[in-house]
Amino acid sequence: MKAELIERSRVVVSDTAFYEVVLWYLPAPVPGSNHRFKYRLALIVNDTCVLRYDNERGKGDHRHMLGREEPIEFTSLSALYDAFRADMERILG
Repeated sequence: MKAELIERSRVVVSDTAFYEVVLWYLPAPVPGSNHRFKYRLALIVNDTCVLRYDNERGKGDHRHMLGREEPIEFTSLSALYDAFRADMERILG
């Protein structure tokens, strides 16, 4: 089985902000994660990434928010999207 692209999208939120979602289904988990998704959800404001959820190889599931990096627990794709949207709303006001 090859990696399968599930979603690649960009949504404009305002004149100065947008978010991107890239989601793959993999034949095996990325080292550090216990699921078969590879993802990146990123909020860009004024050409700067202010929020990113990803599961970088070796680091596992984590988020970058306003200059901090911290682990997150992946339970499902819908929970991941909900958490990202909630953080995005906090940042954007």
